[in-house]
Amino acid sequence: MRAIDVMVREVATVHPETDVSDAVKLLAEHDVSALPVVDTTGNLVGILSEADLIRRVEIGTEKRRPWWLEAVTGANTLAEDFAKSHGKKVGEAMTGEVVSVSEETPLSEIAGIFERKRIKRVPVVKDGKLVGIVSRSNLIQALASVVGRVDQHDETDRQIRLEVMSRLEQQSWTDFGSRNITVIRPSLGPRRLGGRAERRALLALAESVPGVSRVSDEMMAAY
Repeated sequence: MRAIDVMVREVATVHPETDVSDAVKLLAEHDVSALPVVDTTGNLVGILSEADLIRRVEIGTEKRRPWWLEAVTGANTLAEDFAKSHGKKVGEAMTGEVVSVSEETPLSEIAGIFERKRIKRVPVVKDGKLVGIVSRSNLIQALASVVGRVDQHDETDRQIRLEVMSRLEQQSWTDFGSRNITVIRPSLGPRRLGGRAERRALLALAESVPGVSRVSDEMMAAY
């Protein structure tokens, strides 16, 4: 399986000039742990995560070093810490060096990146532009879908997933198109189903897609 098979396509993003206060609200509203930062043309230029915001002057958590330690700390490190704790714009607080992958990156490679870099999610880019994001929870979702399965994932699974996501995005009665699903033929596992009426409609839509024989309701965090 590759990044394209499990990634979340509808990703909340911010720009370098976005106010940090607005970015914090987005993190809370979307219940995510990070926001990719893109420029006006959609190119990925950074990422703003919870780790970038835990040392903030507004809540009294900025780094305070003993005078002797500050005296031997490099100027660049001190400047970076000050920007993260006092910066009013996303561009001042974000992490600029972002690890990213392509749509074709194998999940095994992504898992290795999570371990080596000690990060929770990785943006997916195509020609420099953000097209999705893969998180640890997406890998767990993929694992849950294949446990006990003998045959291998193939192109048919991907075609089913793209068809379901496309149909969902066309519906005005649900925002499920901004969420995520994993297809392991012949079953389809949405990340979350909504209320009773929406659930029935989502089941009907998913089951109407050729190749889908079973729908599984599993709630998992997006990223």
